[in-house]
Amino acid sequence: MAGHGAEEHPHGADRLCEAGDRVYSRAVRRGRVPRLDAEPVPCLLDLALLHPDPDDMDWLVPTSPQEVMTRLLHGLYDEVSASRQRMGSAVAAFEWYAGLGGPAPGTAAGEGVAIRVLDGASRIQAALDEATEACTTEVLTVQPGGIRREHELSEGLHRALALRGRGVRMRDLYNHVARHGQGLLNYLELMGDAVEARTLDEVIDRLILFDRTVAFIPANADRTMALELRHPALVGYLGTVFERLWRLAAPLTAPLPDPRIEGVSHREQSIAALLAEGHQDAVIAERLGISVRTCRAHIARLSETLGAASRTQLGVRIAQVGLDVPLGADVAQPSGSRIPERPMR
Repeated sequence: MAGHGAEEHPHGADRLCEAGDRVYSRAVRRGRVPRLDAEPVPCLLDLALLHPDPDDMDWLVPTSPQEVMTRLLHGLYDEVSASRQRMGSAVAAFEWYAGLGGPAPGTAAGEGVAIRVLDGASRIQAALDEATEACTTEVLTVQPGGIRREHELSEGLHRALALRGRGVRMRDLYNHVARHGQGLLNYLELMGDAVEARTLDEVIDRLILFDRTVAFIPANADRTMALELRHPALVGYLGTVFERLWRLAAPLTAPLPDPRIEGVSHREQSIAALLAEGHQDAVIAERLGISVRTCRAHIARLSETLGAASRTQLGVRIAQVGLDVPLGADVAQPSGSRIPERPMR
């Protein structure tokens, strides 16, 4: 039966066929299933959801659901990271090729049909207003940074209200820290069910996508320039990136997952994972949307909780208790897990 699992069962572990679901469920409940039961569903072996019982090769034992979940989430995390890198490379490549030729008829230098450079706040706002007026179905946005200030929210309020008035649906992604801003809560209350918001520990740079046809992203660090993208492949790519982040995000109305380790907060878990990757305080603060001062205060509390006297020792302790794995990509643990006893000094 080798070789036709992918043909007859073109799916992944996150969407099993009906027959595969029955056999795998039975294996999880009973601890194992006869090899004969799995012959009609070779996908379970192809996806490593079942494997031979070393004590009796006529039986198959299941891979634990927690391990399967970890594998899937690791894959999604890697895909999103790779997507962010490819997006930057794609934009850089298109900018390079656009610069090789002269301006298109009727456009200023640096502008084109698929990619347009918007220089200055007034041009950016005018282009956003134009796209808002043409939008009929959906707006997707990613808003990085920390707590949203009132003036930042009010800048685009007229566009949001115009979209709501036409029945356009809006989905917004923020950093987790944005949950603590009263301005955002007031904005969402005003918009009602026209806007759905979710949060992540980390999001990509700012993105506004109208009707899957035109997207806006920053073109420089201080956001005084923007790119207006209308190339179908680029816009479709950005839409895919958004949807994958959206699947990983937590609804704003839902509580964040319980801390994995007792005594370590959700934000400290995120900081620990980034510290384990070797990032400096300023980079961690920017990625989580908090100030450097706040970041260092969390690191100090994390060191105290884990019993670490130095950054080097903190890195070791983070690995010992399993906080070096990004949130959402770890195996579920029983509630009330405790930190291992500190070594005697």
